[in-house]
Amino acid sequence: MNQMKLVILDRDGTVNEDRDDFVKSPEEWVPLPGALEAIARLNHAGWHTVLATNQSGLGRGLFDMASLNAMHARMNQMLAKQGGRIDAVFFCPHAPEDQCECRKPLPGLMLQIGERYGVDLKSVPMVGDSLRDIQAGAAAGCPTHLVRSGKCAPLDDGQVADIVRKVPGTQVHDDLGAFVDALIQHERQLRGLSGETDSGFGRFD
Repeated sequence: MNQMKLVILDRDGTVNEDRDDFVKSPEEWVPLPGALEAIARLNHAGWHTVLATNQSGLGRGLFDMASLNAMHARMNQMLAKQGGRIDAVFFCPHAPEDQCECRKPLPGLMLQIGERYGVDLKSVPMVGDSLRDIQAGAAAGCPTHLVRSGKCAPLDDGQVADIVRKVPGTQVHDDLGAFVDALIQHERQLRGLSGETDSGFGRFD
């Protein structure tokens, strides 16, 4: 019996524009080009999507839960227009000095997701734009995927390679749309080889 097809996405820098001064309001939540369409393509291909995001702005007092909820309401409204949805948002509200277990690069958020959905994280890709995203994913056993948007956008090939060396097996994609294209193509290949009509997804080369 196949488990549900699930993808874990980082938020800032992967789905929406990152800001050095934090995304603090719905107005500041701006999707990256093509990101919402990419999530919709995932959904249409049978994948559920959830976010795993550090939101230390809460712990720092830069915004409150009402503002965070409003950001995600805006995100889902915009996604709905593309025919997509985010099933759930898992977030760490703590500041770095709180020494919690859920702030990436620790794997707490991924483990929460695995427990909530009853899935084997070894077949759940984690996609993010920073070293700490893929470190968190790898620590939880997820296949890891780095997108060259957000924090990775200004990095050259050598700097990206340095990140990948720290988390061996990580696949690199230009952006979220490129990841989704590769994932869907990989599944089609698996279906062709196995004759299955539905398949899980793990690492691909």
